[in-house]
Amino acid sequence: MTLTRRLALGSLLAAALLGACATPPSTVHPPIVFVHGNGDTAALWTTTMWRFESNGWARERLHAIDLAYPEARDDDGKLQEGRSSTTDHMRFLAAEVEKVRKATGAEKVVLFGNSRGGNAIRNYVANGGGVNTVSHAILGGTPNHGVWAIKELNPGNEFNGAGPFLVALNSPKGPSGDEVTPGVKWMTIRSDSNDLYAQPDGVFIGAKGQPTNVSFEGPALKGATNVVLPGIDHRETSYHPSAFAKAYEFIAGKPATTAITPETTVVLDGKVSGLGVNNTQGNLANNLPLVGATLEVYRTSPATGDRVGEALHRKTIGADGMWGPFTADGTATYEFVITAPGYATTHIYRSPFPRSSNVVNLRARRLVDADKDAKSVVTLARPRGYFTLPRDRISLDGVSPPPGVPSGVGSVASAKLKVADNTGRAVPAEFNGERIVGRAWPAAENRVVFLELHH
Repeated sequence: MTLTRRLALGSLLAAALLGACATPPSTVHPPIVFVHGNGDTAALWTTTMWRFESNGWARERLHAIDLAYPEARDDDGKLQEGRSSTTDHMRFLAAEVEKVRKATGAEKVVLFGNSRGGNAIRNYVANGGGVNTVSHAILGGTPNHGVWAIKELNPGNEFNGAGPFLVALNSPKGPSGDEVTPGVKWMTIRSDSNDLYAQPDGVFIGAKGQPTNVSFEGPALKGATNVVLPGIDHRETSYHPSAFAKAYEFIAGKPATTAITPETTVVLDGKVSGLGVNNTQGNLANNLPLVGATLEVYRTSPATGDRVGEALHRKTIGADGMWGPFTADGTATYEFVITAPGYATTHIYRSPFPRSSNVVNLRARRLVDADKDAKSVVTLARPRGYFTLPRDRISLDGVSPPPGVPSGVGSVASAKLKVADNTGRAVPAEFNGERIVGRAWPAAENRVVFLELHH
């Protein structure tokens, strides 16, 4: 049974069973602040937040932040357009924590960070006052000892384990020489060998055959509870159901269910953002509101991707960047369409939303010159993980695996199809049971298509 059919069945049963099966939300639980990774958005935490809610966490005590410029600088100490420093990141996190503490009345919060988000958490606890405001800190896939540890290779980069930022954070603390700041309960979650940023060989930093001086154990920290989840990739260290289960038990002291309980009423919202311009690094992603853009929502046929009727929701994006609220059918599939000056018309197809979320963030894209010869350009995107072969079952337009997805360590989170035959036709995609069908909108009309997975 496909994920779409399972969600539809689950939602039909929810009205009768929700009251009996769901754990009542509790304000006793501490607030959790989720910190995304390099180049990412708050939206990656959607399924994790759904699982916390399904285990009784009150929605208003779950807060995912959006760093305006989520990409790290090449050299942390040098200004760089469209990028943020470790100090920028720490200060933003500190401000967000204070907002959450004020809104909830809680003395302390839990911090849960993926990848670079863990750097900000460690920096905030060690140097920004977080030791007094944080009870638990969970670091998923954070390169705590660097992606590389070579003094001569870009020593000012925050991901260099031999650079000043990580050397200072990892300096021995307390009588046992721990690497974590005392006073906070720490957990790290890592892969056994499938994290592309914890590899002994430099292939993923463009230096194949050169030792990185970092091992598979790089994300682990002395003094923390260090968890290993075999086979998971870099992003799955935070967003995988198993990572959620470990985090929940670490915070709550008891096991959790990883099932997502459907809601009878689903309300969606989130931010529309775009890409940077006129910088030497290309079109960097940012999390700034794309003011003036227009967002439309259409219900689609899950079998063909065709629109079912007219737009159900339409909004011009204002200064807050938010495109909703939109009351959705938790069993339905939808197409989100962004139009904005300087961008391609961006068609985003999504599988059903079983629960409400205010971090359904959407990003406008551009049609790159190399793709303008195609009839249509369709990208299968997996924001919460990478594609790993032969572990995963992946197909795009009937091709399994899609072109550009390598075997071995999970290192790509998207697969692009340049349609060469006909526009307007259905393009199906599947990933480990989750199925999405979109339409091949014509590139000649400056349109791009994304099939975005929850899984």
